[in-house]
Amino acid sequence: MLAPSVRPMTARTSRSPGRTAARATAYRCAECGWTTPKWVGRCGECQAWGAVEEASTGPSRSTPPAPVTAPARPIAEVDVEVARARPTGVDELDRVLGGGLVPGAVVLLSGEPGVGKSTLLLDVASRGAASGRTVLYVTGEESAGQVRLRAERIGALRPRLFLAAESDLGALLSHLDAVQPDLLVVDSVQTIASAEVDGAAGGVAQVREVAAALVRVAKERTVSTLLVGHVTKDGSLAGPRTLEHLVDVVCSFEGDRHSRLRMVRAVKNRFGPTDEVGCFDLSDAGITGLADPSGLFVSRFPAVEVGDPGLVPAPTGTCVTVALEGRRPLLVEVQSLVVSATQGNPRRVVSGLDSSRVAMVIAVLLSRCGLPLAGQDVYAATVGGVRVGEPAADLAAALALASSVTDRPLPASAVAFGEVGLAGEVRPVPGLARRVSEAARLGFTTAYVPRGAGVELGALSGPAAGVAVHEVASLAHALQLGLFAEAA
Repeated sequence: MLAPSVRPMTARTSRSPGRTAARATAYRCAECGWTTPKWVGRCGECQAWGAVEEASTGPSRSTPPAPVTAPARPIAEVDVEVARARPTGVDELDRVLGGGLVPGAVVLLSGEPGVGKSTLLLDVASRGAASGRTVLYVTGEESAGQVRLRAERIGALRPRLFLAAESDLGALLSHLDAVQPDLLVVDSVQTIASAEVDGAAGGVAQVREVAAALVRVAKERTVSTLLVGHVTKDGSLAGPRTLEHLVDVVCSFEGDRHSRLRMVRAVKNRFGPTDEVGCFDLSDAGITGLADPSGLFVSRFPAVEVGDPGLVPAPTGTCVTVALEGRRPLLVEVQSLVVSATQGNPRRVVSGLDSSRVAMVIAVLLSRCGLPLAGQDVYAATVGGVRVGEPAADLAAALALASSVTDRPLPASAVAFGEVGLAGEVRPVPGLARRVSEAARLGFTTAYVPRGAGVELGALSGPAAGVAVHEVASLAHALQLGLFAEAA
């Protein structure tokens, strides 16, 4: 009679620890921190594969009070000079960073292979050493001799620029103790590994540990730190998502492999704006900043054509627009060519523009304006290889296509910007005043803009006040003013 009553009690006791153990174990995503009670192959938050790892969720322990590094004081008494940005010597990079590098700040620069990240940071290191600061450049991807050859080619040999080829975190920290630099450059964070963490260099755990150690050292010693980061096939930053949270500034280095133009834009910036863009020219002699890059993307300027009566008018199939890269307006020339299709299916070849928006503009021109684009091969491109993805370039692309198919040139001094809708209307775009002012600075005197822009453009002064602004309500209206005004 006793055994049956003992057996169920023993069974319940044996199951209880199992339930407790299950509650004490959870799984966490190494990329975004999402938690789940059971293991899954794909994170339910950031959709990353293989990033969910086991994490203990045992009972929390109370943390005893510890000595403070500095006593708390009124915020008005805090010294702000230690947080002032110091120029790097590269004006275009300072524009993006918000004035320069803040002591103790950690900047992560990402970009595709071969875009020029190492060349840019070596130039920054050289200019920092030339200004009297001690700079340590640590390379984990190349040998010291390879970096020295690049420095000699771009003129970056400086006595206060120290170079080390290391891939171990402990050795890197030893170099920091020996050199005591004011600026640290690490190329790249994915090639440095810590002996305290399992896994190969570049893994999630390694990148997180190396980045955390470098950020901690930078804050403790107020050493400005520049880190190079790799990108994945889709262009996103490689490594755990926490890498972007650890650093102070995340910059993206962009550029076409077949073009010399390079652009740096801030994705995250704790010390400045995130809507600034720095432009650079990459060549065999090094990398130089472009304070006025608009001339790279326009093949003609109206001021020159007007001054020389022997020049021919603007060619057909071209239209100039003003694109906004962050806060910076850039003049971009859109070129198009429409020819009879040689095969059954007409071709649509686009370079530098959004192919889906160009296809939409072609459909609007065909349906709303009656232009004979069906059965025609259409080619559209930008000058200089610049990429324009904003909708403000729709009107310029439409006018260039219409100019090519009708064989009528637009006025040589005209620019156009506006978003084209499926109903054929021209919608407003931001930054009209900046766009018109930039066009006027380079000699353009006519602008086709969306209707309703007169209020914003009425306060323009200087050369921009002399621009003849034509407000257009629809794409058909723009075609009438730009291409058929003389015929009418």
